This record gives sequence, C-alpha cells and structure tokens, in this order.
Amino acid sequence: MSRRALLGPALAALAALAAASSLSAQDEPARGGDPAQVVGPPRGQAFSGKALDARTEEVGGLLRCPVCQGLSVADSPATMAVNMRSEVRELLSRGYSQEQILAYFEHSYGEFVRLEPPMRGVNWLVWGLPFLALAAGAFAVTRVLGARRAAPPAEPAPLPEPGTLPDDPELARYVRLVRQRAYGWPDGQPPEAKA
Repeated sequence: MSRRALLGPALAALAALAAASSLSAQDEPARGGDPAQVVGPPRGQAFSGKALDARTEEVGGLLRCPVCQGLSVADSPATMAVNMRSEVRELLSRGYSQEQILAYFEHSYGEFVRLEPPMRGVNWLVWGLPFLALAAGAFAVTRVLGARRAAPPAEPAPLPEPGTLPDDPELARYVRLVRQRAYGWPDGQPPEAKA
C-alpha cells in the first residue's frame, strides 16, 4: 500500500476534527425544538411590557450561563446568555411558566443550568451536607468542651529552684551563657546561690 492510501483516511479524520473544533464556545447546542414538545403547552400567564422585562430578569437570574458558568443568564454579557435571555423572554410572552422554562433549559443543558438545583436525588447532599457538617462540628466542639470540664485540672509542673541547672551538660552550658548575658551573673549562677 502506498503512503497516500494510508494517509488519506487519517488526513480526512484530522480535517473533520479541525472543523469540529473550530466551532466557538458561543455556538449553542440544539435545543429540544418546540418547547411545547418538551414541556407541554403553556401553563402560565403571558407577560408583556415592563412585567415581561421584570420576569425575564427574574427567570434569567435562575439560569446559569453555560459560557461564564459563574454568572446567571441575567448578569452575563456572553452572546449565549443574551440568546438565552431572549428565548426566556419569548417563552414568557407565550405564557410558559417559570418551572416550564427551567425544565426546557434543563432538558437542553442538564441540571447544571440551574443556579439553584432542585432538592431531589443526589442534590439532597448538596443542600443538606453543609447543615450536617455544621451539626457534626457543633457536636464535636461540645464533646471536647464537655470532656475538658469533666477532667480534673492538671497540676502545673513545679518551677525549678533559682540557680539550678538542667541535667544535660550541653543544655546547662547554654543556660549559664544566657544567664550570664541576660542577668550579668558571673558563670551563669545567681549571686546568692554561690554563697
């Protein structure tokens, strides 16, 4: 087989990969099509005017921008967020409820698109784990404090007599040196200890 015959399919695959990777992060994934097919017919009130603007901001604030990920759709300046905001606006004007709109976007992007995931399934851990950790910490603190109160206080170690030196000769040498420099005691011994 020639090199050209072997490289032909590989080059075609590389070209397809390059074309696929050239899509920008701003390109939106295909949604479920008609919202009525995904979430059913509109079950809410159709908004218009200033009420529509306010509801669009409110519902957009519940959706996470897939590009920015740290911002809501209402706060993000990304093109994808602007497109999602306009879609939220259109769905609200057609009479879809907030839950239907959130379910519609969740169908397209997954549960991640919600800034506040609903309390179901594994999400109970997300909502409940901080409270469990707080309760466990409070329990541990009360146990430690209770054990300290119940235990008799330890007697402090007796202070050494002035002028005594440690048993370790090397340490005793340094103690003498410190006493000599700090207190001006000759040979590191207090004056009354020599007498």
